[in-house]
Amino acid sequence: MNGDYNFQTIQMSLMALAGGLFMLASGGEFLVSGATKLAERWGMSILLIGLTVVAFGTSMPELFVSLAAIFQGYPDIMTGNIVGSNIANIGLILGICALLTPVEVKWSHISKELYMMIAVSIIVILIAWHGNFSRFTGILFVIALVLFTLHSFRVAYCKKSAYTKEAEHKRLVRHSYPYIMIMIVGGFLFLAYGSGFFIDGAVDVARHFGISELIIGLTLAAIGTSLPELAASIAAVRRRQSNLLIGNVVGSNLFNFLMVFGCAGIIKPFTLSPQLLGRDLPVMLAFSAVLVPTLIFRHRLDRLTGLFLLGAYLLYLLLLQQ
Repeated sequence: MNGDYNFQTIQMSLMALAGGLFMLASGGEFLVSGATKLAERWGMSILLIGLTVVAFGTSMPELFVSLAAIFQGYPDIMTGNIVGSNIANIGLILGICALLTPVEVKWSHISKELYMMIAVSIIVILIAWHGNFSRFTGILFVIALVLFTLHSFRVAYCKKSAYTKEAEHKRLVRHSYPYIMIMIVGGFLFLAYGSGFFIDGAVDVARHFGISELIIGLTLAAIGTSLPELAASIAAVRRRQSNLLIGNVVGSNLFNFLMVFGCAGIIKPFTLSPQLLGRDLPVMLAFSAVLVPTLIFRHRLDRLTGLFLLGAYLLYLLLLQQ
């Protein structure tokens, strides 16, 4: 009888996990689609859409899952989710996209944002060395994201001539604001409910199989919440929008740290696990740093680079099992 109860319990947990993942992926898709259409109506550039609207939209699963985890008292799932997602965004997503087709990237277009991503990664490592992520640090992170977003808008619009704006505006398929808002609100609702299902299922599965909450965050939660980034990135590759692809990845990583860690720290200060400092944060920094010489000297992510990134990510997942 007890065996039947345990089987039914784990079955329900797996269903909650799968349902949560489906709702997170669907919510991310709805949100990205609606946000992109809204950005297009406002005449924003492709790179700016990638760095802000698409990046923020595809990072909403990380935000909702992380806030749900921090509210329910599982900080390791939250921190593992964010660090694991940032590793997956580069190793898994850029690796797969570069394998599908070489990605041309102009270094001058993304250099400042990439350097900022690396700088924030180093700051997080220093915070992990100290151990505690305070409420004051969370406030500074959120302010930094707001300033970064405002700066991105200002630079993008300063570079854009009135002729370019008008030409782009004429090419766009215009969607009504009610339709766009339905997509955005629907995406938020799916993300909100999906994150709750996902956290409940993930914690139950972790406890049943004796898996630590940190490993669940670094693997299952990280890959699951990165599904919207993967879908948006593959769509960008199909449309040969390399700026949208790289902007999505870099912007998502910045959002994950500055907004998600920032909001979580403001709501409830947390402790960063020593395991992150000894293993996962250095891996994340290495994945970010390898992009710099690659883009400076080669101006592209070719299939060989994609194979390296994906292989390194799979090796990292194997090391987590040790």
